[in-house]
Amino acid sequence: MTLAIRRVYHIAAFSWYAFVVKILAAKDGEQLPPGIFVYGGPWKYLTFLNLLLQMLFFGLAALSDLQAGKKSESTLNRCKDFLFSVFAFPVGMFVVILFWAIFAYDRELVYPATIDTFFPPWINHAMHTLVLPFLLGEVVVQPHIYPQTKHALQALGGVGAAYLFWIIWVYLSVGIWVYPLLAHFSTPGLGGFFFFNMSVVALLYMLGNKLNSQFWSKDVTSRGQ
Repeated sequence: MTLAIRRVYHIAAFSWYAFVVKILAAKDGEQLPPGIFVYGGPWKYLTFLNLLLQMLFFGLAALSDLQAGKKSESTLNRCKDFLFSVFAFPVGMFVVILFWAIFAYDRELVYPATIDTFFPPWINHAMHTLVLPFLLGEVVVQPHIYPQTKHALQALGGVGAAYLFWIIWVYLSVGIWVYPLLAHFSTPGLGGFFFFNMSVVALLYMLGNKLNSQFWSKDVTSRGQ
């Protein structure tokens, strides 16, 4: 893939995510519909955190494109590859897959119909659908060097545990779960559900690694995995 195409892709993706985040930020102060509560703001939603993650990654990727011709092992390139492989791809794919799976079963468990008066349908798809083609496009336009699997899964597990503690804190603070679905689980059920989710994220990490190595030559993508 030529550098020019890669630059255009990264700038376009970054601009898109920046635009969506700006639209969401502009909603601050508006009357919230039932199903959304104030405590924690948008920072309690994995969807919003994922948008920031994607915007950060594509911003780093665009900056990295400016270093064309320099050593591929630069700090910026290492950060970009780590961010994509360990977080942006598996978390982004997880948000899309889990959201639409639950939405198809019963949207009230994850995205109550009252929210449609607050977010138009295109915003819903911007948050929960277009993430997937952007990530798959990134696999195509540029190879990424993956870290050792055990280090990647440790990092994913740490971040996953931090988010789990955060949403539990929100619940203990206001007595409301961030996602209505969670109210239907017993305590053991919640533990099993979170373990299942982390297992899916780990599998998505390995899927990203597999796609990356299948699409690009091994000598470009490996780092002693």
